[in-house]
Order: sequence, then C-alpha cells, then structure tokens
Amino acid sequence: MTPGTTSIEDRAAWVTTCIEEFAASEANRLNESTQEPAWGKPLIGFSRGDDPLYEKIKNDVGPFYWTPWDAFGRAFPSSDASDEDLTVISWVLPHTDRTKADSRKGTSYPSERWARARKYGEEFNIRLRDHVVDGLMASGCEAVAPTNHPSWERKVSERYGFASVWSERHAAYVAGLGTCGLCDGLTTPAGKAMRWGSVIARIQIPPTERPYTDHHAYCLHFSRGTCGKCIERCPVGAITREGHDKKKCLAYEDDFTTPYVLSHFGIAAYGCGLCQTGVPCESRIPVRREHRR
Repeated sequence: MTPGTTSIEDRAAWVTTCIEEFAASEANRLNESTQEPAWGKPLIGFSRGDDPLYEKIKNDVGPFYWTPWDAFGRAFPSSDASDEDLTVISWVLPHTDRTKADSRKGTSYPSERWARARKYGEEFNIRLRDHVVDGLMASGCEAVAPTNHPSWERKVSERYGFASVWSERHAAYVAGLGTCGLCDGLTTPAGKAMRWGSVIARIQIPPTERPYTDHHAYCLHFSRGTCGKCIERCPVGAITREGHDKKKCLAYEDDFTTPYVLSHFGIAAYGCGLCQTGVPCESRIPVRREHRR
C-alpha cells in the first residue's frame, strides 16, 4: 500500500504504521550500546494545512513564523499546491517509565537517562522525520520536515521572546494532541514528559479531532487555579504563577546543566526537564474531560 493511491483513511493508517514501526525499531535507543528504547509508543495526529489556527499562531507569534504553506513552499518553491492540499503530520514521543522515574528523583540536574534521551532520542527523532518524508516522497507525495530544513531557525518574538520559525509543539496542539501548561510544556494523553515531531505533506488525510477549544485546557493551574507543582520542580525559579521565564530557563541549561551532563555522563547535551516529571501531568491529562474545553 502506498499513501498516494489509497483512500484517505488508508493514508492515515499508512503514515501511522510508518511512524510506529520505525519507533519500534533498533533506531529508537538511548545509545548505540544498549537495547533500551529512548521513547515509548508514539501518539500521532493530523491537521489540515489550511486550519485557521496556523494563521492565528503566525499573527500571534510574529510575521517570521511559518504557516504549513510557508514551510512547504521553501522545500517546493515551484509546486502548484495550495494550503488546502496539505496535511501536517504530528507525533508525540513519550519518555519511558524508567526515564521518568529517574528524573522524578532529581532536584537540580537531569538524570543520565533523561540526558541520553535528549541527545540520542532527539537524533532518532531527526531520523524519524526523514524516514516519514522519504516514505512519502517514494510514494509520490511531496513532503518536508520543517525543523530538518536548512532554513529553519530560531527567532525572537516581540510578544513571547525566544521562538522559532516553526513550532512542532504548536503543530501538535493544532492536531489535537495536547495543550500548553504553565511551564510551556505540552500536556498530552501520554503526559508532559515527551518530545514532538512533524512533517508537512501534499496529501489528504482527515484531521484528528481536537477535543478542546482552550490552549490551556489540560493544565490544572489555568483550568482550576490549582496545582503549580512545576513551580516547585524548577531549581532556578524560572516558573512562577505568571508563567515561564525562558531566559532564566535557558541560562540555567547553558551555564549549569550542560556542563554537568558533560562532566558526569560524558554527553554533549543540554536540557533539564525537571518540570516535566514529579507533576500531576507527567504521564496523563490531570483534568477531567468535562472541564477540558
């Protein structure tokens, strides 16, 4: 079966199988010397290239931000496709129970498993993006992974500070996979301890149901005015009731966690992730369905 010649339902199944099988392969490892996977079973969602939320996000973040067509057009400038011809394929890669258990014990620095997942797990994620693109292209469907494209870059949003031209977290939100929380993490049915990925393709696939209208629907702080456990988990006070201080968070990663990971584990990787574990949203949606919208 190839996605370009089957029904739209079968195309979704083809893409889902493509992602799940690669995630179940030996490519998904914490490093070359272990059989321990970096990620659990992925969650997968789809959104339309002409979903009005993408234009809304662009207007909110800044004019530099890509809509699906902006990203697709950079890879295929001569294509006659329009935004309604495109589908954004999004996935979530949940951390394993062992990685989350290790991270839960931490109070200042990331655990070795977390650091390995951040480095080798993201290297796998890069390969997964290319794997999905290669499969689609081989079947005759033009496709691009925006964050793997040479023109992807980080920017500064006048409203939000550190940003980028394409956010896979926002794409996952549009695809119904989760909502943002106080620490800016994405809370999904598999929780907040995860990474995300995306590919934009000229293919018609039904969009996944988006079971929320509020982009903070799954966060207890915003939906109930309670919790705030991620505030307690942050070792440098980068999270408060007012939100996430990206500059303070990044400075801690650059100046403290990166040297720590290199000296203790021999891994050139950055990250912290303590706010993603030891919290009610670590592995689930903590808000009851009737309160989510």
